[in-house]
Amino acid sequence: MKIPPVKGTRDFYPPDMARRNWIIDGWKKVSVRNGFEEYDGPIFEYLKMFQIKSGDEIVEQLFSLKDRGGRDLAIRPEITPTLARMVNQQINSLPRPIKWFSVPRLCRAERPQRGRFREFFQWNIDIIGVDDVLADAEVIFVACDYLQEAGLTPDDIVVKISSREMLAELLLSIGIAESELEPLYAVLDKRSKLPSDAFEEMLAGQVGDKNKRNKIIELMAVESLEQISDCLQLSEKAKESVEELKRLFELLEIMGVADFCVFDIGIVRGLAYYTGIVFEIYDKATELRAIGGGGRYDDLLKQFGGPAIAATGFGIGDCVLGILLEEKGLLDEQLSSPGPDYFVAFTDKQFFSKAIEIAAKLRRAGVSANFDYKSANLSKQLKQASAQNVKKCIIIGEELKENKLAVKDMTTGKQELVDYDKFLAQCAE
Repeated sequence: MKIPPVKGTRDFYPPDMARRNWIIDGWKKVSVRNGFEEYDGPIFEYLKMFQIKSGDEIVEQLFSLKDRGGRDLAIRPEITPTLARMVNQQINSLPRPIKWFSVPRLCRAERPQRGRFREFFQWNIDIIGVDDVLADAEVIFVACDYLQEAGLTPDDIVVKISSREMLAELLLSIGIAESELEPLYAVLDKRSKLPSDAFEEMLAGQVGDKNKRNKIIELMAVESLEQISDCLQLSEKAKESVEELKRLFELLEIMGVADFCVFDIGIVRGLAYYTGIVFEIYDKATELRAIGGGGRYDDLLKQFGGPAIAATGFGIGDCVLGILLEEKGLLDEQLSSPGPDYFVAFTDKQFFSKAIEIAAKLRRAGVSANFDYKSANLSKQLKQASAQNVKKCIIIGEELKENKLAVKDMTTGKQELVDYDKFLAQCAE
């Protein structure tokens, strides 16, 4: 009986693994060059941690279990609670700002669909301890920095930006009670995913007053920061939030990534823990789910028993990103590199042991090398080297008695005799 992989998971055969590694290596490279340090935590945590951050409803969206001591645990669906716990444990000894990144393997008990699996990898970037919009600008810059590194342009992707704090002030001015904000956010977060009539029906179920609903619909239709003051009288706090957004866009212009970014009041982020700037990253054609998203979460560490401290960050998963990169042809372009540097072949079985010896010496010198396991004839060995996309083939024959090797360029077909000792010495340099 053949056993398939568990629903919502993926097998990574060597070509798939190469694509996964290329994405993750890029995440790590960009993180380090932007001054972030890597961290990680356990793959399972106490269930209560995720309930604190996302509410009791999160239990239906993750894989939970009881350990032998009867403790309620969960396989991590995200790493931000782990980050908060770890920072709180050493909060007084960690230098500020705390700039950390992680690439955890995560699991969520969701319905699998295109761009969404139950097991996936996610790049997390966080800055803790900076109560200034410059930190928000920097995390957005880091996301754009990687996406550019991967070959994507402003014609391919867009970062949609808004402010949870600004939206809260605007909704309060309309007459929405503070206790009604969180459930209303969940409705507004679905606006772009629903037909207008379906959204208005859902909104009516949350906001009974028709006049208030019309003001909300009018507000959610604005396309620029300047239009906001045209449809509402702004409070001082709302004005401050608008000015903060304007400064954010000025910083993104200075950083050279403003072409990727637009204001979109419809970006709400359904999770309750966001407190300020929020953003989501989409493919420009909006044919896929969000590539990633994040924002400011100044209250989270306090919820986990730590001090009130400013924090902002984002997460980008590998699933939707991988689809987009593949559709743009960027993965094939990046992964079309040749195979091993050398294939060590031989003209006669008497040189088989020497081929193994030379391959081992090349490997110890830091050069990738393969050889044939079956002592096949030279023609089959050369075919094998070609199938492996090898750059050059070393051919061991009678010339070895004169301390010579034949080296064949597999691209041009050109072959030359080289001194055995000099060749190995050059490879070791």
